[in-house]
Amino acid sequence: MQTQEFLQRYQQGERNFGHIDLSGASLSGVNLREIDLTGANLTGANLSWSFLSNAKLIGACLRRSDLRSANLSGANLSGANLSGANLAKADLRLACLEVAELNWAAFPEADLGGANLQGVKSDQINFAGAKLDGAKLMAAELMEANLNRASLVGANLTGANLREAHLVEANLRSAILIGVNLIESDLNGAQMRSANLTGADLHRAVLAGADLTEAVLDNADLSRANLAGSYLLKASFKKALLLRANLQGVYLLRADLSEANLRSADLRKADLSGAYLMDAMLGEADLREACLIECRLIRTNLEGAQLTGCCIQNWQVQDVDLSRVDCNYIFTQFDYTAKVAANRFPVDRDFESGELGRQHQEDSSIVKVCFAESPNWEALVFTMRRVELESRELKLHVQFFESAGEQSLLRLSANRLVNGKILGDRILELYPNMLEKVLAKDAEILGLLDLAIPSNSAAAEPSHKEILLRRQEIYQRMVRQISFILMSQTPDKFAESVQRLLDYLKQQGIPTEQIQKKVISQAIVQRAKQDPAFREQLLRWEKTASDRVRCSMMGEAVRYAIALLIND
Repeated sequence: MQTQEFLQRYQQGERNFGHIDLSGASLSGVNLREIDLTGANLTGANLSWSFLSNAKLIGACLRRSDLRSANLSGANLSGANLSGANLAKADLRLACLEVAELNWAAFPEADLGGANLQGVKSDQINFAGAKLDGAKLMAAELMEANLNRASLVGANLTGANLREAHLVEANLRSAILIGVNLIESDLNGAQMRSANLTGADLHRAVLAGADLTEAVLDNADLSRANLAGSYLLKASFKKALLLRANLQGVYLLRADLSEANLRSADLRKADLSGAYLMDAMLGEADLREACLIECRLIRTNLEGAQLTGCCIQNWQVQDVDLSRVDCNYIFTQFDYTAKVAANRFPVDRDFESGELGRQHQEDSSIVKVCFAESPNWEALVFTMRRVELESRELKLHVQFFESAGEQSLLRLSANRLVNGKILGDRILELYPNMLEKVLAKDAEILGLLDLAIPSNSAAAEPSHKEILLRRQEIYQRMVRQISFILMSQTPDKFAESVQRLLDYLKQQGIPTEQIQKKVISQAIVQRAKQDPAFREQLLRWEKTASDRVRCSMMGEAVRYAIALLIND
């Protein structure tokens, strides 16, 4: 059919031109909206600037055709052959190109927003600068595709093959890339915030300077990938492979690297502040000058890792062997004003072999304190201050507090390495006496701080019921505190601590006989039955305690408990 006849019949209202041969036809700028060209031969045709919106081009042959700036929005090109076609700046919004052949096709700056490209077959396709926001590209073959500066916001590329593809500065924000093949692809400077790359293969991929903030890369393979200078804030790398990956200067703040394999990875000058590294493999990794502020390492493998010059301020290390790391010195603080690590340790020498591991076993900048109940914060603050005064230049800060069940966990951070266990025990030892003093002097303390409640002559005196309720509250609080002390301290320490609490109860007019016989004695007997070492300590105390202590209320309760144990 001649081109002129074809156009005349279209203008007369005919729309069905299935399997027509229009190869080489010149149809530039022609209006062909909603036309049916199923199976048509349009090889080499000039359709630039033409209007083909909602057209049916199913199985059509458009090889080497010119579709520059053509309007194909909503068009159906399923199974069409567009190999070598030029679709620069074409409008393909919501178009369907499912299973189409796109080998060497050119789509620079084309708009394919919401288009369906599932299962397309292409080799070296050109999507440079194209808009593919929300496009469906599941299982698409896009090997060596040019997607430089393309926009794929929210696009679905699940299972797509993008091996050796070029995605320099591409925008893949919130894109779905589950199981995608990106081996040796170039994602230099790509925007991939909140993208889902679960199970993706990024072996030897280039992601230098890419933004993967809050991206999901669980079970992904990034072995030997180049992520130098990339942004990985809050990204998830659970069980990911990062063997020999280049992570120099990356930002891994609060990233989840649990069970990730980073063996021999290059993490020099990387920022892992707040990162989670439970069961991670970092054997032979290079962490020199890395920032590990508040980083959590739980059962992390650091054998052969290089840690010289890293900053460990407030890091949390649990079940980690540091004896086999390669480290000359560390920094225990970070100067946020100058933005540099500070407080070199050791100060004027280097660590000896294995010294960091030995040091860690004894010292940490974290102090954990377990309370039987939520502590009185006024008493706790004064207790912390007392401990600070006992240790030269020591400063303690509350880092974390959590109430779980019957116990409360308080985590303090120190401004230098300390023996956390000794310091925690000291706080527990001082706290009961400080609590007694604070409760007794509460009104005076408020007065010194100008927080005293003004006297009100018209105010009613507390009722008998209110007094009883207050005494009951104090009684219950003291019982819990006494129980906790008895289960956590040795006899020589708890005898004095508990006696002070009993004295305080007596001052408040609260009888202590039931506490002595039931609470104290039963708690001691229970612990002694469970802990043979404690039983030995108890018997030793009975022989070595002074007469004053033995005859005190607490002493009588302890001796009663010993009698119960002997008769049992």
